[in-house]
Amino acid sequence: MKTTKLILTSFFAAMAFSSCSNDDSEKEQAIPAIDKIELGLGNNEIATIGQDFHFNAEVTAADKIENVQVKIVQRSTETYSKIWSHEITWTQYAGAKNATVHKHFDIPEDAAEGKYDFIIIINDQNGTKLEVKKNLTIYKLENIPVNPVASVFTLFINDTFMYRKGKFSDETAKYKNNDIFSSQVTLEGVKGDGIMYLLLINKNAKHNPESVDQIDFSKVIAYDVFEHKNVADAGQFSNIPWDGTKFLRETPKLTIGAAKDNNLPVPQDLVANKSWTSGNYTFLVLYKNTTYNINFSQSLELPFAL
Repeated sequence: MKTTKLILTSFFAAMAFSSCSNDDSEKEQAIPAIDKIELGLGNNEIATIGQDFHFNAEVTAADKIENVQVKIVQRSTETYSKIWSHEITWTQYAGAKNATVHKHFDIPEDAAEGKYDFIIIINDQNGTKLEVKKNLTIYKLENIPVNPVASVFTLFINDTFMYRKGKFSDETAKYKNNDIFSSQVTLEGVKGDGIMYLLLINKNAKHNPESVDQIDFSKVIAYDVFEHKNVADAGQFSNIPWDGTKFLRETPKLTIGAAKDNNLPVPQDLVANKSWTSGNYTFLVLYKNTTYNINFSQSLELPFAL
């Protein structure tokens, strides 16, 4: 009987040890996780040499983040004008369990055009790492399919210029209730199909979309929505188009404090959304070329006195 008890005790001890060993093994094998990866505005996986590049990812460590790295690496199956690669390491997330890695950086001037592997590496303080490979196409500026650039960016208050040629006409003027807001924005270098949103956003909404697909319409006031279709050659696109003789569209207007905005196809209820509240506003232009999946954004801080 004593022998049997001894054998059973040894058996359960071995089981317990094995269970602890498995737990330790599972803990050692835990690796970081990543979500909501965006390469380029609108996640179009396109970059332009010498231009700003947008990168975003939601990172969760198994233990704690050590660092986050990105590498742009040439593929053995592709041909390039020269050997080139790029690497960035961000250490400011060290010690965090979760992080939103939202970065903008320029693609170096010495980059070579072509198709690349964009490798994201999350190093964990527990010694593990997660490596994710995505596609990235790098263009020279002159070779990108469309390159939207704002040539006209003007604001009006009660049909009088408020902002043009990069400056406010009256530094003391402020938009207030019942003023008429209007704007003309003209982009150069677009073709195919595209859509442009001209938005007013209260900073208290804490909403900063960088592309059309990121717009939360419950947090914005749509001043204007305008689109183009089947444009064969790269040229101008304006929300107030001009044919050299006359304007082809009446300038949209929005009364500050209005009950409805100019969103399409259905105007939003600005009263229900409590859109007109005190605080600072941003005027944001977002354009998406739906043919080539290329985005443009430009913003301006506005003086409001509500």
